Amino acid sequence: MTQLSLVKTPAPTPSAAKVKLSGELFASMINLSGRRRFTSQRLVLYAVLASLGHDNAAETSRDALKLFTDAHLALVNGNAQIPGVFCTELQEAYFGSAQGDRQIRGFIDLAGRCLDAIASGARQAPALLEQLVGQATPLLTVLNRLTQVYEELSKRHASQVRKQLHGIMNDIESIARQARMVSFNAQIVAARAGQAGREFSVVAGVLSDITGEIDGLVHEALNSSVA
Repeated sequence: MTQLSLVKTPAPTPSAAKVKLSGELFASMINLSGRRRFTSQRLVLYAVLASLGHDNAAETSRDALKLFTDAHLALVNGNAQIPGVFCTELQEAYFGSAQGDRQIRGFIDLAGRCLDAIASGARQAPALLEQLVGQATPLLTVLNRLTQVYEELSKRHASQVRKQLHGIMNDIESIARQARMVSFNAQIVAARAGQAGREFSVVAGVLSDITGEIDGLVHEALNSSVA
């Protein structure tokens, strides 16, 4: 399995560099990426309703635009909770041939200009709205692809964690086996020592119990990692 290849973000924040990858973090990034899909469609829908004069539609559309923009900036630039563009796969998806970041920022700019034009009753409002509606479906394709990248990275990270856990558990099992041998030999020596070896025998027995508990914890951890 290929390791995640880390890269520097275009403009990383100091806090973003310290964020540790985890299952919870990937879930958060997938959620943010999915939020962009939902809010982009909501933005366009309410922009259309605003152009038709529906009450509060323009405000709802602007709220959706803010949520969309905030989610995108967090995923690209990072913050105290999100690492931003942290690997080559995301670097390519956002800034490579697909130009995901450029397309998304273009949509944000167009949406802002469209909503301003609708609010002011500008002559170009219908044309801007038509462009915005026309970009909705191509943008959704971009957003779906980006969300898929996060999901694939999440699966790879989970696989790496399981492999690392198995390696650690194997090391622990090896140590436990050695400890059992020491305990067994110690009990033999204690038995030969008779009365003088009684306390030593108790210690050896405790060590044997501990290795048994370690075995149980190892198997429980391994079973949990497979689930």
